[in-house]
Amino acid sequence: MQTVKDRGPGAAAGASPRYAEVWGDTVDTAHLGWSVLIGAVVSFGAFELALRILQPLVAQAAMGRAYAMLVGLAGCLAAGAICARLFKPKRIVVEQEASDEGVRAELIARLVAEAGPLGSVQALPGYVVAEMKEVGLYDLFADAQARHAADGIALEHASSGGVA
Repeated sequence: MQTVKDRGPGAAAGASPRYAEVWGDTVDTAHLGWSVLIGAVVSFGAFELALRILQPLVAQAAMGRAYAMLVGLAGCLAAGAICARLFKPKRIVVEQEASDEGVRAELIARLVAEAGPLGSVQALPGYVVAEMKEVGLYDLFADAQARHAADGIALEHASSGGVA
């Protein structure tokens, strides 16, 4: 578990961090603690209650315990639902449109420089082309492909000494 610096309103007042990274997600440590406690109480409580009710009703004690374990698992699901209801997500997802075509073209050029040629946009399936056109990426990739091809021809021509 890795602690993450709190950038919330309490951070300016010098409050200690209250977020931690668990399995690649950032969580509020207080809510995490309460969730663990709620999960333990609800699931174990469901198991014990079912064990006391089912043990006398079944012929074999092992079967009563097995059914009680299933009820305990259902308690885990119930605890998850309770915690999801009590502790709302803290994430704020902001979706912004990158309207600067120059920035997009620069990113695609970097991608080509790092990964090599991108392949042919003409070889893409029709549904991919339609989706790329819908989000405004098709022309950028087609232009990058054309520039890459032109650079390759210019490089070939320069390496051969300009003789055709």
